Amino acid sequence: MPSYARAVTATIAVAFTFIVAASAVAADVIAFAMVPAAAADGGGPIQPGDVITKQNASKIDGLASEGVKWAVNNGMDMRIVPYERIPMPSAYLEASERYGDQTELGSHNELVGWVAGKPFPIVDENDPEAPVKIMYNFQNTHYFSDDLGLHLVDADTGSLYVDAGGNRRYAVERHFVSDWLRVLQFQGRLHHEPTPAFEDNADETFRKSGLYPLIEPFDLKGVGGVSYRYQDLLRHDDTWLYLPAVRRVRRMSSAQRSDALFGQDIDVDSYGGYAGQIPWFEWKLLGTKPMLASLHGENLPPKPCTKDGGMTFCENWELRPEVYVIEGTPKVSNYAYAKRLIYIDKETNFVVYSDLYDRSGELWKVVMQSIRTSKQPNPKVDYSYDEPRMFIYAFSVIDIQLMHGTRASIPGMAFPDEAGWYIDVGFDTARAADEDWFSVAGLVTAGR
Repeated sequence: MPSYARAVTATIAVAFTFIVAASAVAADVIAFAMVPAAAADGGGPIQPGDVITKQNASKIDGLASEGVKWAVNNGMDMRIVPYERIPMPSAYLEASERYGDQTELGSHNELVGWVAGKPFPIVDENDPEAPVKIMYNFQNTHYFSDDLGLHLVDADTGSLYVDAGGNRRYAVERHFVSDWLRVLQFQGRLHHEPTPAFEDNADETFRKSGLYPLIEPFDLKGVGGVSYRYQDLLRHDDTWLYLPAVRRVRRMSSAQRSDALFGQDIDVDSYGGYAGQIPWFEWKLLGTKPMLASLHGENLPPKPCTKDGGMTFCENWELRPEVYVIEGTPKVSNYAYAKRLIYIDKETNFVVYSDLYDRSGELWKVVMQSIRTSKQPNPKVDYSYDEPRMFIYAFSVIDIQLMHGTRASIPGMAFPDEAGWYIDVGFDTARAADEDWFSVAGLVTAGR
């Protein structure tokens, strides 16, 4: 393949993702995860109304991950608001009650017998299978069951530096805008026929997703990709990338799912907190405890922090009563990360943030998600749902070792009048896409 084509392929693989040292070090990380939820600076427990900054960052010891605390020490302020309970969608609750007792794990940690709703409504934390069950409760999410469409997502990537005055600056190197990121569920459907699953599913897929076409940057205009996850969860995902510049479709290898290429920061498997295949990891539940999370954001577009130059977003955080701390270790030898520490809010089964570690056991990256809970994905737009839903309206991925970061917002910061999130709309609305949209042919047609 010509060098130009290789470069474009690698860059597109990265663009597609935003659609998404020794034993002593390991012991330190586990000890960190088990620190009691109490303030460490003698100033009393954390309270609503507090603003956490670099100056009082010790107040969040044990209440946030190592990566989140690094971001605070780097200039990300946290406004503490009261805890609010988040109700689950009624159809998802009904399906969980109806089908939950028939789901189990297979011999290779594959999901067996799942129909719809939460696969494991009750998880005993002493169960050796608990971490795998928690991960499936996250994957088989409640925030959409039939389809998901994200319109006009934008992302920046750039480096962090300190200027002559000692101020941190975020130098944006590239800006990306995608027209659509869409997901179509083939199982677990609750709202639109066919339910609860497609009878005609020749590809035997669990879900299909796509991100295309890119609108910016100009040199990547028209590129995009589609990806299939199969009912057989032991089968690798298939991902195809279309490159208009060379008029070719490339298949992305499984090994590339953890790669952040050409100086980018997020990988395919980190989108949404974790987007990889669950059976391809070994999972451990390190504990459950109160921790901080950002689940009731108010700013649309999200508010970039000033003290770190805008590399992260300064939004509301609250103390969640129970957060799972789960360690994932890849089974494949060429995976980029030695392990992931994933923090999942027990009430909602959302990943609130995750820390990624390199082969020497050092913290490498942090993925932080800013989440809103509302009937309206964007209060400025006359578009709402019957029940409150959860929307990941912003996220930041920071490469701590390289001082580099990627930030994204949904809808994009340049599109304040766009709803952004179209959840379970079916096939018959103006924002819907049919099954052909998730094909290589659809991808190529849109990119020309």
